[in-house]
Amino acid sequence: MRMVIQRVTSASVTVDGQVIGEIGKGFLVLLGVQETDSEEIADKMVDKMCRLRIFEDENGKTNRALADVGGELLVVSQFTLYADCRKGNRPSFIKAGPPDMADRLYQYVLEKCRGYAGKVESGSFGAHMEVKLVNDGPFTVVLDSDELWKQTEDRR
Repeated sequence: MRMVIQRVTSASVTVDGQVIGEIGKGFLVLLGVQETDSEEIADKMVDKMCRLRIFEDENGKTNRALADVGGELLVVSQFTLYADCRKGNRPSFIKAGPPDMADRLYQYVLEKCRGYAGKVESGSFGAHMEVKLVNDGPFTVVLDSDELWKQTEDRR
């Protein structure tokens, strides 16, 4: 699972000219699901994301998490985060999870996020979406479950 997390002052997602999700201060999260992901991985990723201390405290240090600032979440599915561009000029997406499985995990992630943030908005899985954001900082972090697991195993 991959998450591109952007700290925002506002963000929205539009489908067919209609705004379907909109937040103020918080995270815009682009979520990619790979074929080997599970609910256990999703649990760990959501927990890690929501506990990231990337909001400034009263001293200007990045020391506050999403809940500490009353932050909101906009989570948008994006299978292209698993684009493999190593060969040729046309990306391959064979590592991206199949649509049914990826949508199920996307919905699961949204439900888990509701335990961390008062407002959780979403895009529309599989739809052509327009995403607008005001990146605060800019501050962007990438979480990759493969990298997090490798780090955990390396520490043992």
